Amino acid sequence: MKIKGVQCPNMPWRPRPEHEHRPVWRHDANPVIARNPAPGVARIFNSAVVPWKDHFIGVFRVEDFTGVPHLRLGRSPDGLEWTFEDAPIRFVNAEDEDGMSRYAYDPRLVAVDGVHYIIWCTDFHGPSIGLAKTDDFKTFVRLENAFLPFNRNGVLFPERIGGVYKMLSRPSDNGHTAFGDIFISESPDLIHWGRHRRVMGKNDSWWQNLKIGGGPAPIKTDEGWLTFYHGVTRTCNGYVYSMGVALLDLETPSRVRLRSNRFCLTPETAYEETGFVPNVVFPCAALADEDSGRIAIYYGAADSVVALAYTDIDTISAFLRTHHEDMP
Repeated sequence: MKIKGVQCPNMPWRPRPEHEHRPVWRHDANPVIARNPAPGVARIFNSAVVPWKDHFIGVFRVEDFTGVPHLRLGRSPDGLEWTFEDAPIRFVNAEDEDGMSRYAYDPRLVAVDGVHYIIWCTDFHGPSIGLAKTDDFKTFVRLENAFLPFNRNGVLFPERIGGVYKMLSRPSDNGHTAFGDIFISESPDLIHWGRHRRVMGKNDSWWQNLKIGGGPAPIKTDEGWLTFYHGVTRTCNGYVYSMGVALLDLETPSRVRLRSNRFCLTPETAYEETGFVPNVVFPCAALADEDSGRIAIYYGAADSVVALAYTDIDTISAFLRTHHEDMP
């Protein structure tokens, strides 16, 4: 399997430790964004990062001392050390009027045809999928919400497929959803969405038997769309969020070609097991490089901090081929 169409030679990277047997390994100085990382900020987690010019830029889920989440811009020379804007991102509509509900969380960030799109969970009479675009990370234009409530975990594909935009999402309810499958929808113009198809759902694997949801934007390979996602189980002490991986068909991504039957990352460290919401590994962004085959995954840990993990295309594809479900 080979990564296609993305170059990021300056991405953060650590080689796989000599005795590491797992397919995804953690950054040796996690978390890369700790608690209270800026004045007035209590937590940053579940955030999105992309390469931008000669550095990295991100849209971050920020919670201030009110506990209300909003989106804020951050920049980094190396993807590890971050500085943040002093205020939430200001979104405008086509008439340059304020176009943003302050309540916003769990963003994704992806470039399609040279335009960067931000996808997040917004408040639209309940949780729904907000959408905005920017050409320069200075002006952010709010588009129509993609779906009716209730919905979370909107993940836009990094290119049009068959001439249309494709987005993964997880229909939900108005609470702390105790169910959920991943669906895919398409749009000719990022306004009108339809042709909804179920991609995959929870299953009997213990770590993903309650619900699942999308993660980073899928990574294009010569064999399909490599897709990291989160799976959730319920224990006597609450929910546990882990990370899995699947391969979707290149031309028909509602078709799952391979899907891992075991997690590739699960809460094991202090910063993943202990925090505002314990036992959470929640992937939201992935950097990939075609030439080296390297992949760096940013994930929220315990709804408190941002952490980083690594894999490469040979390792993760071998894991997926060895530990996968029998697909219908």
